[in-house]
Amino acid sequence: MDMNKTDIIDPKSKRRRLPPDERRQQIVDGAVAFFAEVGLEGKTRHLAKRLGITQSLLFNYFESKESLIEAVYAQVYIDRLSPDWSQRLVDRSVPLRDRMLAFYTDYSKLIFEYEWMRIFMFSGLAGAELNRRYLDHMNKMILQPLLGEVHALSANSKTADMEDLWNLHGGIVYIGIRQHIYRMPCPDDPSLAIEHAVDRFLQAFAVEQD
Repeated sequence: MDMNKTDIIDPKSKRRRLPPDERRQQIVDGAVAFFAEVGLEGKTRHLAKRLGITQSLLFNYFESKESLIEAVYAQVYIDRLSPDWSQRLVDRSVPLRDRMLAFYTDYSKLIFEYEWMRIFMFSGLAGAELNRRYLDHMNKMILQPLLGEVHALSANSKTADMEDLWNLHGGIVYIGIRQHIYRMPCPDDPSLAIEHAVDRFLQAFAVEQD
């Protein structure tokens, strides 16, 4: 267990009266660590105990467990996505390889984290709607524009399809899965593995780089 993610707050600090915004953020931060450790089936009464608050106080800030999970989803996934990724991926003043490497370098820093990987995997196993919404967002905002660029710049009559692009994307994400789910050795710096994956993809479909 990663103790950095599950340290219990000092009892004196837990009892301190906090302004509403700080208390709400404390609950969300605690919920991120809690659900990453135990999964989305974790009980709110256990979360409240860990935070040193009553369950009723928790529900003063979130009307249901589902609304709390929505706040976790927003903090871990949606709020951290860069709004300019879509525009940068279609900027043809920059070679496509450079665009893809810039995106996946930024994206890997976002997702190769304990909370991101653990909550995403727990959510998928639970059949939660959060994963489907997130993947739909990634498909529309990232993969579809990127596929359009691949098609436009490919010199190959057999160009990539969406499944090929998901294979590339999934292979990069799997680096983080190995680290945080399977606890297998992973490169300290994944940039070289990402670079090789992008190069193999572009070479397979003869994508022009100028």
